[in-house]
Amino acid sequence: MLAAWQAKYIAEQLAQTGVKAEVIYIKTSGDRFQQAGVNQIGMKGVFIKEIEDALLDGRVDLAVHSMKDVPTETPAGLIFAAICERADPRDCVVSRSSERLMDLPRGARVGTSSLRRQAQLRHARPDLAFADLRGNVDTRLRKLSQGDYDALVVAKAGLDRLNLSERITEVLPAEICVSAVGQGAIAIEARAADAAQGTELGAALAKLDHAPTRAAVAAERALLRELEGGCQVPMGAWARIEKGTMLKDACIASIDGTELIRKHEAGSPEGAEELGRQVARRMLAAGAGRILQQAGRNVAVEPQS
Repeated sequence: MLAAWQAKYIAEQLAQTGVKAEVIYIKTSGDRFQQAGVNQIGMKGVFIKEIEDALLDGRVDLAVHSMKDVPTETPAGLIFAAICERADPRDCVVSRSSERLMDLPRGARVGTSSLRRQAQLRHARPDLAFADLRGNVDTRLRKLSQGDYDALVVAKAGLDRLNLSERITEVLPAEICVSAVGQGAIAIEARAADAAQGTELGAALAKLDHAPTRAAVAAERALLRELEGGCQVPMGAWARIEKGTMLKDACIASIDGTELIRKHEAGSPEGAEELGRQVARRMLAAGAGRILQQAGRNVAVEPQS
């Protein structure tokens, strides 16, 4: 549903540059295992691998991804030729009785399959019952309406794009829940030779690229790469440019929410990736290595003073 919206949106944007595109839908592993959490499926790029395979073997010429689903490693021969202007990257609450997160009754059942969301929200509200929830937006909202959950936590950008913003009860600030790396951004992946500078396709895609979003996503992904994060690590990062300065919020939490490390840093947009690495180093110095080791990452633990 949302993937279809994104593909059609990019096709419309390309049409405005004079490039006609046909939309082809490819079912991914993530789509086929709707009832299992990503941590149970146990593979990187679960929502994009089959699409990248189609790109590499020539069945499609462009791939459209939610940037939050993209691993930090890109297959040889492929590039992200455009990262479009980002929508609101924050998470939001949709509740059956219009309660905000802090107003939900003790024991309320909250649906989200994101370990990142669950860990941060457990830190804020350890008395709530968090339950896995997969499926497209319609499926999630239907389960809420029929009483399977008291509230959902989902990406605001998805509801906005599907004209469902009126369902939002509360937009969560970064102080409560830091969004996923790349959340709200749409990326266009292409074969490097086809989208090279000077090519017709490269020129068209360059018009869709949004430099501030690209810089923000680069900062977030640099942190993710430095910390060896992923879907199985409760980690969030949100970078943005305000008044010429790049601001970066990041957090990592234990799965049970008892430990949570937050950092807020500022730097130059030109040094976006270095800012991401810097925040990662400061998180490690604050004890993030312990949490990463609990999640199975081979990261050195900084000695505590």
